[in-house]
Amino acid sequence: MEQKKGKLFVISGSSGVGKGTLLKKLIEKNPKLEVSISATTRQPRPGEIDGVNYFFTDKDEFLKEVENGDFLEWAEFNGNYYGTKQAWVERNLNKGRNLILEIETKGALQIKNKMPDSVLIFIMPPSIEELEHRLRGRNTEDEETIQGRLHEVRREIECSKNYDYTIVNDDLEKALVELEKVINSVIH
Repeated sequence: MEQKKGKLFVISGSSGVGKGTLLKKLIEKNPKLEVSISATTRQPRPGEIDGVNYFFTDKDEFLKEVENGDFLEWAEFNGNYYGTKQAWVERNLNKGRNLILEIETKGALQIKNKMPDSVLIFIMPPSIEELEHRLRGRNTEDEETIQGRLHEVRREIECSKNYDYTIVNDDLEKALVELEKVINSVIH
């Protein structure tokens, strides 16, 4: 019997919307899902393992792979490069694995362009005001950074119109149930 191809789910959402918590709970409850591994040029943090947390590489090698078209998407953040290797994703999907990739909206739309059967899911804040309250409640960023994040949130929400599904995270458990319903409807 031929192996059923896996699905690629791309999750995006603004900073402070709760994607990380939502994804952690989703993976814990759903053994049929695996987190996609990205490549990066940043140095490993203590406890991170090459090929488990990231594929660690240097900038020259990364840029050579960009030039060769090896990435579904890639971006630069804080002087380091991050990207999703197309061959790795396709190899795992062909083995029947269902992958979840958490990336920003620009990268998600790049992936949708290269892999139209990928499923884009946007995690929406209950409101801009609530998200601002969450960001301020962290007490980790200055006013300029918060304003920059809020500007980015508005851009991401505009981009979310190109996504297959939107889930509002106003209640974590409710959002988790909705996310599971979407994924299960696609997998089965």
